Parts: sequence; structure tokens; C-alpha cells
Amino acid sequence: MNYAQTLGEKSKAAAPKMAAASPKMKNEALRKIAEALIAKKDEIISANALDLKAAEENGMTASLQDRLRLTNARIEDMAKAVTELIAMDDPIGSVVQGSMRPNGLRIMKTRVPLGSIGIIFESRPNVTVDAATLCLKAGNTVLLRGGKEAIHSNMCLTNIMREAAEKAGLPIDCIQLIEDTSRETAADMMKLNGYLDVLIPRGGAGLIQAVVKQATVPVIETGAGNCHVYIDKCLPCDEDYAMAVNIVDNAKTQRPSVCNAIEGLVVHEAVAEKVLPMVKSALDAHDVVIYGDEKTAAILGKCVLPVTEEIYDTEFNDYKISVKVVSSIDEALSHIARYSTKHSECIITKDLDAAMRFQKEVDAAAVYVNASTRFTDGGEFGFGAEIGISTQKLHARGPMGLNELTTVKYLIEGNGQIR
Repeated sequence: MNYAQTLGEKSKAAAPKMAAASPKMKNEALRKIAEALIAKKDEIISANALDLKAAEENGMTASLQDRLRLTNARIEDMAKAVTELIAMDDPIGSVVQGSMRPNGLRIMKTRVPLGSIGIIFESRPNVTVDAATLCLKAGNTVLLRGGKEAIHSNMCLTNIMREAAEKAGLPIDCIQLIEDTSRETAADMMKLNGYLDVLIPRGGAGLIQAVVKQATVPVIETGAGNCHVYIDKCLPCDEDYAMAVNIVDNAKTQRPSVCNAIEGLVVHEAVAEKVLPMVKSALDAHDVVIYGDEKTAAILGKCVLPVTEEIYDTEFNDYKISVKVVSSIDEALSHIARYSTKHSECIITKDLDAAMRFQKEVDAAAVYVNASTRFTDGGEFGFGAEIGISTQKLHARGPMGLNELTTVKYLIEGNGQIR
């Protein structure tokens, strides 16, 4: 039995106890986790400093270092998110639907935990807490595997949560971390059939595709975000142009390293000469690098770097953006369909028909009209914390909250019926 199997066996063994845990016991565990995160902030920041030092030495970009960094404020936000989970309804045992058959059988479709969940993610240590506590609230066990760049932070956070959960009466192995960050162990984790019920990758396109291609455990795809804003030709007044600029600026620069930030801007040629200089002025405040086609370069000048197919297909996670000027909404839809990762897409327009067509035809988990893609988030949607944004169509799509970490069981009651 290899290392991953050993942890998988422990996770599977703890699953029945977690499924039977009462809402009160789970909420008490969450309360203790939130308190411990605050009480041990200095310990967490010290562990995180080791990861940040290694990241700087290894030449990690500033935006990715930002994803990795934990501060007092971010730890407090993590604890707050855990506390907010306590107030949320426990999905386990809720009746999705019920019926009484003509023969007297009473059938109830109820929510139950998925069971033992594996999560592979990259450099954001807040995911360690989000993932573990969401799984806990939904009655699951979780086996976490973060990247080597956050190993000290993840080990510290996991130990804190395990101790707190055990103090609340839950099995300590309801939360586990794979501390060996080698590719071999990751590959072993992807083949934990019989131990893991589902595997959720959370990170960039490379990680997600590697898991999808290698895993034999069922996978829920999340996270990759090559998102776009399309500025349509129907912008009747200056206020509409200002709105377009504000949305693009927010969606690109508010936090460029996250999956719901935009990577591509598509602009109708009828408004390009007016709106593109305004967009550039806003993005210049953040030193955003612009890649664009010939029409974009003709409008903005030498600051525009040549764009390629590969660049249009890239999730930058950085202060970079690709720009495409189009002659119609058809061309815009075609461009987005070709390069979108089906995460979040936005149209800016005052044309109701164009807005409705965009929302109907764009194949993505979240499709916006006149609002920033940065809202694709469990908390912003009112779901509480999330495990990630599912970009697939089976089981779950969009922000994955508590309900998406459950499955269903049919409970049938009779009084002697036979067939």
C-alpha cells in the first residue's frame, strides 16, 4: 500500500462517522476551527513566510505571490468565512422531493454526503480552509493535496483544523493533507478508486487537464478561467462608455490572479476607436500589458504587442490582456466560443436583443450583461463559501457550494408491499 492509499483508507474509514454527524457537532467543529485560526495567526504567518521566501527565490511572479500570501486580514477573512458556514442550512437529510405511489410506497429523495472527497489545488492556501470546512459542513471527509509552493502554510492550517475537529468530537481523519508534493504521489491520488468517491482539481488549465486525463476516480472540473468581456456597438451615451471601462478595469485588475478575472477583451469596431483609448488609460494605472490584433494596434499604437493564437488561448493570471476588434456580434461569439474555458463571459450593451442572444448562445457557467465577471463566486451569489467554479455540465455547474458537495439517496417506506 503506497502513501496515498494509506491516507485514502483513513479518509474512507472516517466517512461513515462524518455522514452520521449531527449538524450541532459539525457546527461546533467549525466554530473551533474559526477560533483556532485567529488564535494561531502568528503561527500561520510564520509558516506562510517560509513559502513566500521560497517563492521569491524561485522567481514566482508578483501576482502569484499575492495568491500565496497570508496576512492578518486574510486569515481573519478565512475565519469569518468558516463562521458564516455555521449559519448556513445543513443540506444533509433535507428532502429534495417526495411522492406517494398508488401502492402505498412512500418515496423520499434526500441529500446525503458525497463521501470521501479528494481535492488537488495550487498555490492559494485559503483553499485549504475553504475546501476542508465546506466538505466538513456537508458531512464529507476530505483528502487535500496542495502545491509544493504552499506546503508549509498548508501543513500548518491542516494541523490546526484537524485538532479543532477532533476536539468537537469528529474523527481527526475527516481532514487530511498529502504532505508529499511529488508528481508520483499526485498520480497515486488520482487512482484512489475505492477510497475516494470524487476528485476535484482547483487551479489553472494545466492542472485541471492533467487530472482529467490521468485520473481514474470520477472528476469534477473546476477553475480554469479564460474569461472575456465583449463591448458591443450599442453604447448610446458617455455613461455607457464609462460603464464599459469600469467593468473591464474591475474584471482585469481588481485581482488578476483569480479564475473569474478576464483575460480577453473583444470590442465591436463601431465603438473601438472611442472606447479602446479609454480602456487603455484605465489599464495603464496598473501597467497592464496589452496584446492585440492589427485593428487594435492601429488604434492604440506601438504599446500593443502582437497577439497570437497561443496568447488568445492563455489564462494569464497576471496584468496582461488580449484584445480582438470584431465587425459583428457573430464574430465576437465565434471568438469567445473558440477560446473560452466556459467559466464566465460578459457582454456590455444597451441592446436588449444582443444581450439576450449573448446569454443564450454563450456556453459558460456564468454569462453576464453589464456586470463584472468578478462576481462569479459562491459568496457573491449568496451560496456562502465555495469549493470552486465547476466548468463542466454533469452534477454541478458554476459556484460549488454545500449542495454541490452532496448526492442523493432514495428512502422508501412501505407496509409490506411486494412486486
